Amino acid sequence: MPKSVFRFLSRQPDSVELENEHYVMRLPRYQDFNQWHKLRAASRQFLEPWEPTWRRDELTEGAYRARVIRGKQEYASGQAIPLFLFHKKNATLLGGITIGYIRRGAAQSCMIGYWMGEAYAGQGHMFAALQLVIPYIFAGLELHRIEAACIPDNARSIRLLEKAGFQREGYLRGYLKINGQWHDHVMFSLLATDTDKGRTTDSR
Repeated sequence: MPKSVFRFLSRQPDSVELENEHYVMRLPRYQDFNQWHKLRAASRQFLEPWEPTWRRDELTEGAYRARVIRGKQEYASGQAIPLFLFHKKNATLLGGITIGYIRRGAAQSCMIGYWMGEAYAGQGHMFAALQLVIPYIFAGLELHRIEAACIPDNARSIRLLEKAGFQREGYLRGYLKINGQWHDHVMFSLLATDTDKGRTTDSR
């Protein structure tokens, strides 16, 4: 596995970049709209069963700009970090991961959610993204626990989490409203003490 690196843009960062030999992950930017729109529109039927109901203006430029602004605000406040995943060779947008519900104090935990464009699914890109994100969460954000929940029928997501070392913890009834319906979810978690990835990543 190539060594991963995370870089802050300043001592009090307004952004963050994660990269290795093949991938780059960073906050969404306005200029990403065309790639984002094309990928999401082409992947709509693939993504909708696993996401909250898409709004009527979901794919508009205005809605995207609001998403970017909200992402910057959430990052600045320490609440969440939405990241786009790009192939480093050609800067192609592949999907994204959000580090959300960041909790400090006694919890020191977060929840991750992710999506992948249909054309790039099943090719190992999201597993590679997790290999970038997990060390950043443990070593960069200094959190102790990562949670992830998925619909029990989402076998692909369950395989991904298990491959990444997450452990199944329990069954949550009516946990999230996905595609217009309340769905049960399976909860997974990964602790800093479960892996040494957080201790082997270089920070610069």
